[in-house]
Formats: sequence, structure tokens, C-alpha cells
Amino acid sequence: MAENSLATAAPPAGGTVVAPRPSVLSLPIREKAALYAAYMPFLANGGIFVPTSKPYKLGEEIYLILTLLSDPTKYPVAGRIAWITPSGANNGKAQGIGVHFSADESGHRVKMRIEEILGAALRSSRATHTL
Repeated sequence: MAENSLATAAPPAGGTVVAPRPSVLSLPIREKAALYAAYMPFLANGGIFVPTSKPYKLGEEIYLILTLLSDPTKYPVAGRIAWITPSGANNGKAQGIGVHFSADESGHRVKMRIEEILGAALRSSRATHTL
């Protein structure tokens, strides 16, 4: 019979398990069309699609630094993975993750700023990276 090749990690000496730190990603969006394609308004707190080939799991915490168009402000926002588009997805969709913005002030601020930039385009039926 084969041995189980998975080792179980023992907790640190103090007995406390330390949660992994969230990944930090930077996402510069330079064009309004790219922002429209990446924005996920159907999520309660808003969200954004981040092209990446790095593997993530649903629910995993993430921290984004967004730069929107010519706005010099960098928008830091925490969130959780709510969407995964795998490599080789149907319809030629880009591989990446959808990050659901946190319900705190930073999430609300970036959602409002994105919706201000997109304006009437939010009601468009053009294809996006997710739906």
C-alpha cells in the first residue's frame, strides 16, 4: 500500500496558526474600454477582473493597487476572489481572476470612482472579460 505523500504541517511553537498574507497585485487601466471590460458591477460591492496566470482559489483574500486612466491617484482596495477564468476558457476569454471589492471605505471609494468614470457605459451590452 502506498504511503500518503501529503504531509500535515504542525502549528508554530506557540500553537497559533498564522493566516497567509493576501497577495498584492497592481493593475493599471489606461483606457475607458479596458475599464468597462474589467469592471464587475454585478457584484454587490463592485469588482474588477485582473488578468493573471497565477493560480488563486475562490474566496482567497487579495489586495489591489488600481490606477485608473490618467488619474494619478493609486486606489488601494482589499477584496476576495469571486471569479476565476481558467486558461483556455470558451470564447477566447482572458485568463484571470475577478476580485470582489471589500465592503469597507476603500471598496466603496473605488467602486464609486469606476462608476463615475464609466457613466452611461455601465448600461452597455458590450462583452466584458466576465459576462
